Amino acid sequence: METVKNITYMNWSTGKDSALALYHTLNHSNYSVGKLLTSINSHFDRVSMHGIRRELLDRQIQQISIPNETIELPQNPSMSDYDKIMQDTVVSLQSEGYTHSVFGDIFLEDLKKYREDKLAEVGITAFFPLWKRNTKELIKEFLSLGFKAIVVTVDASVLDESFLGREIDNQFLNDLPKTVDPCGENGEFHTFCFAGPIFKNLVEFKLGETVFRNYQSSNNDGDKNICEINAKGFWYLDLLPS
Repeated sequence: METVKNITYMNWSTGKDSALALYHTLNHSNYSVGKLLTSINSHFDRVSMHGIRRELLDRQIQQISIPNETIELPQNPSMSDYDKIMQDTVVSLQSEGYTHSVFGDIFLEDLKKYREDKLAEVGITAFFPLWKRNTKELIKEFLSLGFKAIVVTVDASVLDESFLGREIDNQFLNDLPKTVDPCGENGEFHTFCFAGPIFKNLVEFKLGETVFRNYQSSNNDGDKNICEINAKGFWYLDLLPS
């Protein structure tokens, strides 16, 4: 008897954890991924937190061959604004027949509960294929599968600018301070994934300028892409379409 698959959308950040989570979901017998969903800062026209240009997101999506929908966020959304935009989006997806939502989170309990609670309000179930896995094992699996990713954002309080533009490899992992999670799960760094088993071809790009930005303290405490920037400074590497 053929398994009835759950109609699923993937919360796509352009980074390595999203890529690995998508890989496992695509290979899971219970899920059928029909759409990717990406938050965009509409003021800068870039992927939220990662700072990736929309054009590079589009090129990435072309190589994955799964339709992508964007959530257009204002420059500095309040938590209530963010919740409203997200709820409207999820309600629309639920009306299209989506029953499950995939995330690449690994061990942030509060964030997981936040996601589950918000989705439950509209009858969608969250799925976390990487949940509670050892992050050292995860990053080794990522590399062994042939994925490639480059560091595009670092939290300046834990990593210096020299980590920008480095490809995730064994040397990178060896150079990370012991206090930094190998997957950057605490927001220490973010990546752009440009090759691997979910891509038809390499996503080509070239390195642009580096920028340092300070973010003002905020009372937001829900979504990872928002709560990480509270009273912190970040280094960003601009990737340019090639």
